Amino acid sequence: MSDGSYDDAFMDALRLKGDDLADATVAALFAEGQVGRFNTLMRWFTTSGQELPDGLPDTARDYLKATANPPDWVDWAMMEQARQFFIDNDVHISTALSFAAMPACYVVPHVARLLSATHTLAYPSRRMAETGQFTVYLMQPDAFEAGGRFLPAAQKVRLLHASIRRHLRETGGWPEPVAICQEDMLGGLMMFSIQVLDALHRLGVRMTPQGAEAYYYAWKVVGAILGCDPAVIPADLGAAREFSDRYMMRHMGPSPEGVHLTGQLIDMYEQVVPGTLLDPVVPALIRFLIGDTAADWLRVPRSGWDTTVKLVPALLGVIEGLEDRGPWAAQLSDRLGRLVTQLELTSLTRGRVMHYAIPDELKPDFGIPAAAGRWTPPPPIPA
Repeated sequence: MSDGSYDDAFMDALRLKGDDLADATVAALFAEGQVGRFNTLMRWFTTSGQELPDGLPDTARDYLKATANPPDWVDWAMMEQARQFFIDNDVHISTALSFAAMPACYVVPHVARLLSATHTLAYPSRRMAETGQFTVYLMQPDAFEAGGRFLPAAQKVRLLHASIRRHLRETGGWPEPVAICQEDMLGGLMMFSIQVLDALHRLGVRMTPQGAEAYYYAWKVVGAILGCDPAVIPADLGAAREFSDRYMMRHMGPSPEGVHLTGQLIDMYEQVVPGTLLDPVVPALIRFLIGDTAADWLRVPRSGWDTTVKLVPALLGVIEGLEDRGPWAAQLSDRLGRLVTQLELTSLTRGRVMHYAIPDELKPDFGIPAAAGRWTPPPPIPA
């Protein structure tokens, strides 16, 4: 849908819809008093094709069987292009996720409030670890095959979102009829696709139009797996750009929760960076990637590094130029990129697997091949 149909009436209707299958599953688990037992058993269910454990509630077993396979419309050639795009750009994508996509979430006030209410504030690394691990699982060669870890993770995330919706509805903790509604689910999809591609562009990363389209396609598949209505997922990058612009214009702005979450994100990554000399690079990179208006809303501190960090695209251009010297250089760069990504993920997870279990009671302390041409973001949609 890219014909100008993303008007307020269309978007408002999406705010009234959740995820019927996952919502019904969670409601049944709570009604049967099976959530604690389900959580324990789910820790043993981590790979596709794995035999479901004995004692799993029938409601959960039915849900896991119904969601065990990807949509039948998936173009696997496009998915392989997306995987190659990720391999070629994994460090840059990790940077974009951390310093652009997450702050973009925080600049939507009601999303920031939701994250503050339903995720631990004491351990901000948890959400980044879950996001990083989820993306790595998605881009593995066996992601959708027996033994792959992506689909089970997606099944758990979908139930987690449903449990949050139920909790906020039951406790009156959300001012709207549906928390994590279809509009916000699609908005999140835009954060991890369009916003990431935009950040890569700002960083000066060379991307072909085919590579960018394939990367978005992979997240379109993810959206369907996570419970987004396939009928309303933007069909391609052009439609995704339109939806993303409409969504942000409808909702973005400052909020105390956004400021708090951003401060935690900055503190967390300053602890990851060795020493203190380079600490100002973290907020400078966020400001560079999301722009001064959003950064000011989130109270991202300014420093002398704000100018220096603008040299990053030139530095990446030199590195990519070295990659062009031959296959050996590109392979070395890819291996180093995977190593850096894995080290970052390990530091966030502390070596643990994130299980995305449904909490008994949600509380504030819960936890491509190269081609001619180059992708350039289209201009924003006029208000």
